[in-house]
Amino acid sequence: MATTAFLERCLEFSAKVSLFLEPINRDRFGPKMRDQVLASSSSMGANIAEAQSAQSRPDYISKFEIALKEARETGFRLAHLQKVAPQDTELQRWLTKECYELTAILVASVKTLKANGVKADQKSEIRNKI
Repeated sequence: MATTAFLERCLEFSAKVSLFLEPINRDRFGPKMRDQVLASSSSMGANIAEAQSAQSRPDYISKFEIALKEARETGFRLAHLQKVAPQDTELQRWLTKECYELTAILVASVKTLKANGVKADQKSEIRNKI
């Protein structure tokens, strides 16, 4: 199960992404780019929260996989913004580091969930043969 601490980190991250986006020139990037960054950053935590009500183990794993995809998208979009609208700020450095760490946690979580799922399936298969 996802921990409350991890969900809180995801929430803090998406809130700070929102703060980071405020001063970025809307005319230059348009609302769509800003909306996409905000959507992907908040979707990470939303999918982890949804996993708590998963209908099955595969559904649970799927929510984590979606959160991982959103984390990677957010990282890409933040890097893109850094290239076209550089802001060497403490907030931007924190966002880059935190996005990397959240992504790493999600990678490890998905790997563990899948590995544990295989082990559970193998145990079930052995029991069925006995």
